[in-house]
Amino acid sequence: MELKIERIYTKPVDLNGFRILVDRLWPRGISKVNAHLDVWLKEVGPSTELRKWFGHDLAKYEEFKKRYLQELAANPAYERLKDLVRQQLAKHNVILLYGAKDEQRNQAVILHHQLTHDLELEQ
Repeated sequence: MELKIERIYTKPVDLNGFRILVDRLWPRGISKVNAHLDVWLKEVGPSTELRKWFGHDLAKYEEFKKRYLQELAANPAYERLKDLVRQQLAKHNVILLYGAKDEQRNQAVILHHQLTHDLELEQ
C-alpha cells in the first residue's frame, strides 16, 4: 500500500484509501460530506502562530519547514498520526489531505516526507 498526498479541493483520486485531513483549519467551501474523510487530525497541523508567520510566503518555506519539524518532534498528535498510518497502510492506501494552493510547499508535503522517513516506507 502507498502513502499519498492530495489537495482536498481537487476531485478525489483515491476514495478507497484511508483519508486524513492534516490541516488545523477546516478548508473553506468544503462540506463534511464532500470531503470523504475518515479522520480529521487537526492537531498535527502547524500551530496557529507558525501558520500565520508563514502565510504561504515562499521565501519563508525552508524556515517554515524547519520550525514545523521542530513542532512535530514535540507533538503527541504526530505519534498518533504515525500509528494510524502504520495501521491503515496494512489494509489500503493512506491519503494525507490539505487545503493549501501550493501543491509543492505545504505541511502535507513535509508530513509525507517525514512519515516516509520515520516509517521507512518506499518513495
